[in-house]
Amino acid sequence: FPGWRDTPAEKRAAMLEKLANLIEWRLEEFARAECIDTGKPISLCRSVDIPRAIANLRAFADAGRKFSGQTFDKEHSQSYTLRPPVGIVATISPWNLPLLLFTWKLAPALAAGNCVIAKPSEVTPMSAYLLSQLIGEAGFPEGVVSVLHGKGPKIGAAITSHPGIAAISFTGGTATGKEIYAAAARHLKKVSLELGGKNPTIIFEDADWEKAVDGAKAAAFTNQGQVCLCGSRILVQASVYEKFKTDFLRKVESIRIGDPLEESTGHGAMVSEAHMEKVLGYIGLAKKEGGKILTGGKRRMPEGRCAGGYFIEPTVIDGLSSQCRTNQEEIFGPVVTLLPFDGEEEALAIANGTPYGL
Repeated sequence: FPGWRDTPAEKRAAMLEKLANLIEWRLEEFARAECIDTGKPISLCRSVDIPRAIANLRAFADAGRKFSGQTFDKEHSQSYTLRPPVGIVATISPWNLPLLLFTWKLAPALAAGNCVIAKPSEVTPMSAYLLSQLIGEAGFPEGVVSVLHGKGPKIGAAITSHPGIAAISFTGGTATGKEIYAAAARHLKKVSLELGGKNPTIIFEDADWEKAVDGAKAAAFTNQGQVCLCGSRILVQASVYEKFKTDFLRKVESIRIGDPLEESTGHGAMVSEAHMEKVLGYIGLAKKEGGKILTGGKRRMPEGRCAGGYFIEPTVIDGLSSQCRTNQEEIFGPVVTLLPFDGEEEALAIANGTPYGL
């Protein structure tokens, strides 16, 4: 910067598209690396994570070509807006969707003409490392993209407090987001935060039944529930509550838990031992709060290559109040609660009755 800023938008877009092509040509390598790093099923890496990362690069390459300001003509004057890049942008991406969210931040910053310092999660660094090997091959000048590996308290803190960084994009936990916001405020940095959630799936008695049950299962347990917009509270109209419970449990108990590298696996491992213990701790809390475990609730110990791995069974809990900690705090794992409601007004009150904004 400012050399990258002055590079024509069309040329910047061409480099992003070439980077997308390079990843696409090595899709299997990226998918395998993502699977091993995260513990998620390789089928999910192949069908969602890596294709979405490729699509991010292409979408923002296209958007970058159309990036412009506006003009406003008055009788005696003309006003116009410009949208210059801010300079150096720091991106801090999480471990649950490593390459998908890494590229979702990287691509728009580059398309707009910013240089980027990108910090992937230290828990899942591999796909970001593989991408960094392709940056030069895609044509990006040296120094336009710097991938910086390290832990949050050291590297993340240095990034957020550095006066030479003009903007920060962070996805992760709410507590960390608050710290980043406070540090950035001292330098008036632009900040984009995507933080936690405690999201409801709401099912009414007139729902398209099979779609509702399948959708609730996917929303709850995709990526082992490690997604900030997972439907971790399932609100069901009282008139169909028992029917939903029966049908939903049958679907959940059919999910195949196993080696993430096997094609038939539908539910893989947690990202780390520490995170597994956190989630198991919340299951224990739910029991103390009076919850009934309808299915799951335990660590699963598979045989073979993954013996001793960090697996938790898909867990469904009933009998909790909407205001208990289990229903108020983000668990970020394969744990959902069922809550009955009578009418629309009550459903909305429960749905909105948490501190989260998602």
